Amino acid sequence: MCGITGVFAPGHDAARLAFFGLYALQHRGQESAGIAVSDGGTIRSHREMGLLSAIFDEDILSNLSGYISVGHTRYSTSGSSIVVNAQPLLESSEIGDFAFAHNGNLTNTDELRETLAPTTILQATSDSEVLAKLIVEGAGTLIDRICSVMRRARGAYSVVLCTRDELYGFRDPWGVRPLCLGELGNGAYVLASESCALATVGAKYIRELERGEVVRITKSGLESRTVDVDATPGLCMFEYIYFA
Repeated sequence: MCGITGVFAPGHDAARLAFFGLYALQHRGQESAGIAVSDGGTIRSHREMGLLSAIFDEDILSNLSGYISVGHTRYSTSGSSIVVNAQPLLESSEIGDFAFAHNGNLTNTDELRETLAPTTILQATSDSEVLAKLIVEGAGTLIDRICSVMRRARGAYSVVLCTRDELYGFRDPWGVRPLCLGELGNGAYVLASESCALATVGAKYIRELERGEVVRITKSGLESRTVDVDATPGLCMFEYIYFA
């Protein structure tokens, strides 16, 4: 159980929007936090153990320049509470680099790990890295790879992912963990675990992502795709009780 944010906001400071959005989600995870930002060419990131207020200062945020970001506050449910498991994770593939932040807990991690290439090196001990590596090793476009992984992964996952010039968000077919979509206007969008993060950064709440939905956000607009998986709705009761 963690807090995640995704920002696509040309003309805005995506790192600061991520910081304040994550600040509103600090209750979802207090072990570590991180933000990754793209300026359209390069992805930069910073992640550490601890609370947001202790990790990010003016100098660090100023060095994270860009208009696309993903952010994460961690509450460990898979993998040790160590900095190597802090997110966002940075990955490289033949179709480009991306930053990846995951909220949830997979139930078939061991099975998925065994399908990875023998040459794949896992640096973290969390299920999140397995999910990210499956995307790296996939085929087709990035959205094709995401949809393929969603058909194989079991359990809870709401994910935000940014490339150099695109933002993606996707939610598991059971809808165990929430993921909200908001709009800042003029083609700027925000994704977050809870609507309170949208309100904090001044974004208008649009809706929750549907179960099994993937959204792709670019300068051309927002594209949505739904993965058809036979799954019974199962929002976690902790969202109403523990996090309320």
